[in-house]
Amino acid sequence: MSKITESVKEIVEPIIASNAMELVDVEYKKLYGQDTLIIYIDKDGGVDLNDCELIHNAIDAPLDELDPTGGAPYNLNVSSPGIDRPLKTARDFAKKMGLEMEVSLYKPLAELGKIKKFNAILLGYDENAQEVELEYKSKNLKLNIKDIAVIREAIHF
Repeated sequence: MSKITESVKEIVEPIIASNAMELVDVEYKKLYGQDTLIIYIDKDGGVDLNDCELIHNAIDAPLDELDPTGGAPYNLNVSSPGIDRPLKTARDFAKKMGLEMEVSLYKPLAELGKIKKFNAILLGYDENAQEVELEYKSKNLKLNIKDIAVIREAIHF
């Protein structure tokens, strides 16, 4: 995580928590040609536009005071992480236990052959060991979180 996203996270996380929501992620990137700070929030039952507006208003002044970009202009977006969001937090993993996941690895692992992308059932997540347990082709598989580029719920239409 960058210095900007880390400093923003430290400032906004308690504000978001005090409004009974969870900070899912902070991104700082170019979006439509402009530097953009994106704050992803969630809560049980999901967030709506009113929740995003509430948090935007609550964090606006503290972010102005922090000045995370050193005076460089940026757009501030507060958003729901969306249905196709990657799992990042222990809470994310806990909510998705037993569901089918899309898994993308940084590189093929010996126990999987040459594949880097596959679908598997999420069986467990050990935050301390930083391991994800999956059922893939009727076999249990433990992967270190650092080997996983993206893990998200599989969406079937």
